[in-house]
Amino acid sequence: MVPDVPGIVRHAPGLILRRPSAESTIGSVFNSLVAKHPERPFIRFEGNSITYGEANRRINRYADFFSKNGVGQGDVVGVLAKNHPQTLLVMIAAVKLGAVAGMLNYNQRGKVLTHSLGILEATVLVVDPEVREALESIDDDHVLPSVTVDFDELDEATEGLSEENPAVTAGLPAKTKAFYIFTSGTTGMPKASIMSHYRWMTSMDGIGGMGVRLRHSDTMYSALPLYHNNALTVALSSVLASGACLAIGKSFSASRFWDDVIQNRATAFCYIGELCRYLMAQPEKPTDRSHGVKVIVGNGMRAEIWEKFTQRFGIERVVEFYGASELNLAFINVFNLTRTAGFCPLPYKVVEYDHETGDPKRNGDGRLTKVSKGEAGLLISEISDRVPFDGYTDEEASNKKIISDAFKDGDRWFNSGDLVRDLGMSHIAFVDRLGDTFRWKGENVATTEVEGALAGVDTLDQAVVYGVEVPGSDGKAGMASVTVREGADLDPKALAKHLYDELPPYAVPLFLRVVDQLEQTSTFKNRKVELRDQGYTDVGDDALYVLTGSEDGYIEFYDEYPDDVAGAKVPRG
Repeated sequence: MVPDVPGIVRHAPGLILRRPSAESTIGSVFNSLVAKHPERPFIRFEGNSITYGEANRRINRYADFFSKNGVGQGDVVGVLAKNHPQTLLVMIAAVKLGAVAGMLNYNQRGKVLTHSLGILEATVLVVDPEVREALESIDDDHVLPSVTVDFDELDEATEGLSEENPAVTAGLPAKTKAFYIFTSGTTGMPKASIMSHYRWMTSMDGIGGMGVRLRHSDTMYSALPLYHNNALTVALSSVLASGACLAIGKSFSASRFWDDVIQNRATAFCYIGELCRYLMAQPEKPTDRSHGVKVIVGNGMRAEIWEKFTQRFGIERVVEFYGASELNLAFINVFNLTRTAGFCPLPYKVVEYDHETGDPKRNGDGRLTKVSKGEAGLLISEISDRVPFDGYTDEEASNKKIISDAFKDGDRWFNSGDLVRDLGMSHIAFVDRLGDTFRWKGENVATTEVEGALAGVDTLDQAVVYGVEVPGSDGKAGMASVTVREGADLDPKALAKHLYDELPPYAVPLFLRVVDQLEQTSTFKNRKVELRDQGYTDVGDDALYVLTGSEDGYIEFYDEYPDDVAGAKVPRG
């Protein structure tokens, strides 16, 4: 860490002293870098570079266009796009105006996309031509703004517009909303979590400046979607912390990953645990070591592959972190330790929880109880003026995440919904996600959303969805237990097709169990705990199907299937 001390010292004050009222934002940081080094590469895509100066001129033209079409402070610019330089430029243009960039998940379709667009109430919507067909699936055209343009139309419409920095940028406070990130949360429809400039700047100083510690000559590669905070906040803030370059991967491909890294001359990359596991499952080849990557940053690196991964691919530092779109703090592996989500200097507690509901458990005095060092418990973080909770656009959903009077009257804490292990010395290790939401392929999957899709199948009577562990895989795979309507015949292939039409691919359950009946509680909620505990190994005489992909759908379970999932052989497509 010694060579990095000057950078750490430079960013420490921002992490410790910055307040939400400070006039520091993504736009002001970017403007400062442009003024100092306009010739440096800012974005690299498929081997081609865009300098800070060139990017800024396009950003400012976009901002002028948005402004002329009614976008001001607090308004929303919706972005429905795959990974592309313009996706990033549009986002920066919006936040320079004090507007909010609403980053839509381009996998959404139908009712879910309609719901998300309705939340945004965007003044302008910018669409990638590659995903424009998604708009054809929405149920209500009224959720679309009057100004909807694709990338090509935006470039044509902004020819000759102002390339000067918007004047409003310099006076924006850090507490200004920067973008909406959609998360499944614990309900069926997505919620839009709010990312303020303040929290983004905290990431820049903490994760980027003190954790990743790039040089200006470095290039950070990210093939993760730009509608996720891993790319939009972690990767981008690490780049802007030092004026480095961001290489955008169009999409993740395990077989082509290192080729893309090499083509874009990357020296670092951003990951999620699944990405690392898929890379490990690939046959060894020369490109495993013929790249320039020395540091990686992300979350979900499995403890059992940590050392194997770094040794095989020649990685010197793993900046594992723990955070969430709506969480008001983050843990960062600043000290290059193994098998830890890292360190956090901000106030948090790991407390006892109800194993049935996942809620924090109150003791006889009505307070929460901390777990001992080494034990697993529910992570909660204190909410204060110093560490605010930005929440969701839905105030009711935000309030549900707040715990009051946890340790004393009047205190307020954010419920992360995650199970972590307290390692001591302000370090934790991630254990599991509690509640109805489980994480698969780096995405949060809401069981109620999947159950809603199953409810649209005529041959099914009831369905309950939960996550199950698959040895060798990150997160939990989806499993559905269903009952078939009397007199109906289940068509597993047709069922899979229906689910692929209704859901993002990562949300389609891998396991399908057909049961005679589903037990319910006195409040008519299906009992998931017993089914989750039985998983796919203790199903008795029930029929069990497994997902092979969009082509062949569900087939009968075979013993090697879990190994095929762990080896990324299924599902296909």
